[in-house]
Amino acid sequence: MTITPIDIQQHQFKTRPIGYEKSGVDHYLEQIAEELENYHRQVQELKEELAHTKAALQEMRQREAAVKETLLTAQQITEEIKANAHKEAEISMAEAELEAERIIYDATKRRSELLNEIQEIRRQKVSFESSLRGLVEGHLRMLDIEALPSEEGASVAQISSEVEPSAREMLPEQNDEDSQGR
Repeated sequence: MTITPIDIQQHQFKTRPIGYEKSGVDHYLEQIAEELENYHRQVQELKEELAHTKAALQEMRQREAAVKETLLTAQQITEEIKANAHKEAEISMAEAELEAERIIYDATKRRSELLNEIQEIRRQKVSFESSLRGLVEGHLRMLDIEALPSEEGASVAQISSEVEPSAREMLPEQNDEDSQGR
């Protein structure tokens, strides 16, 4: 049975001519004592539960703070990783650009060398063609002179001296043979 403050205020004891009935008062006091003991036990249980709840709340707050700190740290690490990746990408791009410039420089240099070689070969070709032309013209003149009758008075030695010196340089053995054979 639960006793409320109103029950206590409105409770009336049986009266006797000298006062209240002792057994009724004692019985009522026992009931109040039991109720107070129940309330006291409930208050203690609630205090313990409140203490546990506060401790759990404090632990949850600490965990929340740790989670927030972990998330913040993870976010900072993520930002650092992104920044490092960006820097590495920039460095890779710069290295690639430098390598490309080096390749282009080497290719341009090689092209220039090849153009110089081509010009040298063309110059040598022109020189060879003019020397060959002089040699051929000299031989043609010699052939024309040999075809002339000997009474005209021209000697082979005189004609061969007229052949261009560059033609003689090209074929020194033939010139020596011509001068020895005649």
